[in-house]
Amino acid sequence: MERARAICLRLLTGTPRTRKQLADALRKREIPDEAAEEVLSRFEEVGLINDSAFADAWVESRHHGRGLARRALAQELRTKGVDSTLIDEAVSQLDSEQEEATARELVERKLRATRGLDRDKRLRRLAGMLARKGYSEGMALRVVRQALEEEGEETEFLGDEGF
Repeated sequence: MERARAICLRLLTGTPRTRKQLADALRKREIPDEAAEEVLSRFEEVGLINDSAFADAWVESRHHGRGLARRALAQELRTKGVDSTLIDEAVSQLDSEQEEATARELVERKLRATRGLDRDKRLRRLAGMLARKGYSEGMALRVVRQALEEEGEETEFLGDEGF
């Protein structure tokens, strides 16, 4: 029990973790399930483990820091063992307007680096970058097209065949 408590406190120093991450760490260190369960529940009671706050902070930091879309954020939180209702609550903080504004900023930042490439290659490269960050194909293509048009590229004959 004491060892489980010490492991959890050490892991929580520095960076917040989900209950599942701590449970996995205790299992890996062969802490008996009953002791682990008791320590984790106690830590949750006193607020040292709070998956809801973890999910909110994760969404805030990863969206603003890395520009990740709701879909990518939800996937990351799933891999960290956050409950799906908490994930839904956390990612719903981002509305589609905020998501689209971030997509535009990401494209603006990368646009210059693609100058000189042919239009199709630019479209694919920029839309691909957004797709890897979890943006839908439709939004990615729309945002990239608008950015290219504002730059004076002809895009009306680009079909919706995808990338």
